[in-house]
Amino acid sequence: MDKVFLVYLICFGVGLLFTIVSAFLADVFGGHEMHVEVGGHEGIGAEGHAEAGFGSHDMPGFSPISPTTIASFITAFGGIGMILSKIEATHSVYISAPGAALGGFGIATLVFWLFRAVFRRTQSSSESKVAQVIGLTATVITPIAANGVGEIAYIDGGSRYTAPARSDGGAAFGNGQTVKITRIVGTQFYVAAS
Repeated sequence: MDKVFLVYLICFGVGLLFTIVSAFLADVFGGHEMHVEVGGHEGIGAEGHAEAGFGSHDMPGFSPISPTTIASFITAFGGIGMILSKIEATHSVYISAPGAALGGFGIATLVFWLFRAVFRRTQSSSESKVAQVIGLTATVITPIAANGVGEIAYIDGGSRYTAPARSDGGAAFGNGQTVKITRIVGTQFYVAAS
């Protein structure tokens, strides 16, 4: 086995090992759900997983230079390099290394665009946008006392959400009453009779 092939083999092995270990650890330690108690009822839930990296882009959480894209590049560089070093026409390191690097960049770019498309679709379809919530109707699930705090449930984008709520005029609302969301200040929703 020549030294060039060994370098490609090590790159391929390290990239593949990193990918397998990352997948296992993400399943073991990743995305935990958080629940907040509001007025004695289980409320706002959030689930998350983060992908760290460098770069400025429009997608929070996934960047072109991240552990995933770096591992993709290293794995592809090693795999393509092994193949090119065994082909007679590209056996020279001066041909196989640039070809492997070009192939590695291509695979890493493809992985980045694939993950970016997946994250864009899941984030836009599953997260409630605060500006879109104003004007929706909601149901009081914990009574809102005059000048007090209660809890509401509302449907946005096909998902049910709960939030702490106050009356926008100081009126009291009973359990099960339908209200309209008028404004949001911080995490506090303000409602009025619908």
